[in-house]
Amino acid sequence: MSLTLDHIVIAVHDLDTTIADYTALGFNVQRGGDHPGRSTHNALVVFADGSYFELIAWKQPAPQERWWQLLQRQGEGIIDFALLPRSVADTVAQAGQRGLVLDGPLEGGRLRPDGERLHWQTARPPSTDLPFLCGDVTPRALRVPEGGARVHPNGALGVASLAVAVHDLDATLARYRALFGNGAHVAIGQPVPLPGQGLRLAVIAFGSSALVLSTAREPAEGQVEGPYALVLRTADATQPLGAVDRVRSHGARIEFERAGTSAPAVNRD
Repeated sequence: MSLTLDHIVIAVHDLDTTIADYTALGFNVQRGGDHPGRSTHNALVVFADGSYFELIAWKQPAPQERWWQLLQRQGEGIIDFALLPRSVADTVAQAGQRGLVLDGPLEGGRLRPDGERLHWQTARPPSTDLPFLCGDVTPRALRVPEGGARVHPNGALGVASLAVAVHDLDATLARYRALFGNGAHVAIGQPVPLPGQGLRLAVIAFGSSALVLSTAREPAEGQVEGPYALVLRTADATQPLGAVDRVRSHGARIEFERAGTSAPAVNRD
C-alpha cells in the first residue's frame, strides 16, 4: 500500500493576514475557498513534491470542531497532517485487517473561488499521534494546484521532515506499522534514545519525506500529542537556513535546509 504526505494543517485566526505574512516569507500562496457546511476557509502553499500547507481559519466560532478547539487552546500553528492514499476505502479496510480501526470513508469537499466544486474522502485515526487520510474523488489537480503555483521565491521544494510528539513511542510505532503495512516504500525505524535530551526517537521514511516521532522518557503532565514542527527543502542558495519568524508563520515551527542534504538513516523492520 502506497501512502505519501498530502498536506500539513496550520490553524490561524485571520486568513487574509496569514496570506500576507506567508507571502512576505517568500511563499506563493493560493486561495483555496470555503468548505460547504462549515465556517472554514483556507489558502494553500503547494510544493514541487506534491505536498502542501493548508492555512485554515474560521469565519465563525465552531466549538464542536477539534481543530477549532486546538486553535483556542494552543494558539496558531501546526495542528494536523494528512496522508494521500490510492484509495481511502481500501486503506481503511487493509488497516482494519492489521488491527487499526479508522473512521471512514467520510465525504468532504471545498468550493473554490472560481466556483469549481471539489470532492474528496477522508478517514480519521483513533489517536492524535496518527495522520488522517485524504483521497480525491475529483481530480487531485483541482484540489492541489500544479505548475507555477508550486514555484516559490524562497525556493521551497517540499517537506523534508515533520516532527510528531507522542505519548507512547512503542504503541505509536505499532499503529504506524498497521497503517503502512509492509510496503517497500516505507522504512520504520526502531526507537533510540537521544543523549542528553531525555527523549526517545524513531524515524519513519516514506516517499521523499520523513516523520520524526519523539516521546519524553519522563512525559510531563498535559503533554500534547501530534505534529508540531517541520523542515522544508529549499533550492535557493540565498535563503537563510534554520527557523523562520514564528510571528510571520503564525506559530508554525518551520525551518529550511538546503536541497540535497542527506535524509536521516533509518533501520528497516
